[in-house]
Amino acid sequence: MQFASPADRSPIPQAEAPRDCPLCPRLVAFRHQCRAEHPDWWNAPVPAFGDPRAWLGIVGLAPGKQGANRTGRPFTGDFAGELLYATLAKFGLSEGEYRADSGDGLRLDGAIILNAVKCLPPANKPEPVEIRTCRNYLEAGLAALPTVRVVIALGQIAHVAAARALGLPPAGTRFGHGAEAAASDGRVLLSSYHCSRYNQNTRKLDAAMFESVFARAVELGCG
Repeated sequence: MQFASPADRSPIPQAEAPRDCPLCPRLVAFRHQCRAEHPDWWNAPVPAFGDPRAWLGIVGLAPGKQGANRTGRPFTGDFAGELLYATLAKFGLSEGEYRADSGDGLRLDGAIILNAVKCLPPANKPEPVEIRTCRNYLEAGLAALPTVRVVIALGQIAHVAAARALGLPPAGTRFGHGAEAAASDGRVLLSSYHCSRYNQNTRKLDAAMFESVFARAVELGCG
């Protein structure tokens, strides 16, 4: 089966990894395993999705096996995507209906989604060296988005990766739900607990908490 390259799907093609990115041996091996098991899935670095003129950037952790690794679009096809895309719709940041399918015609307006790690990690846990290696792509992605004024990081790993990409010192940029920090160029980093199934099921995060971070982003970005 032939698939498009990540760059062909991306609003910022210059910042994407190649389909067979060789940089992280453990992730490459897992990618090949998934391709053998599920040859009709995307099984490749997942490109950014959204508006290239966005004012809001959203940084997730990494593709989920049944979600973005399968569909090729961030947060599409897994539990976390239900809350994320519902929230984007509530704040007028999307057009169309999210149907957990990359072919559903959904568009983002004013927002773009990137990941700290572009490839599926075993057990959804990237290793530190993989996060560091993939940060080149996150930095390139943010550099290709000059109109982004606010970045929301989903979870602690995404928070640290986004802080480094924005030039903020992670040691002095605390992670916490609703925490915010301003970079030297004026961009603001907001942090949220990840919208994972675990966090929602354990009530660490609910819709109102998640929406509060986006409300603050709108206040900062559109005020």
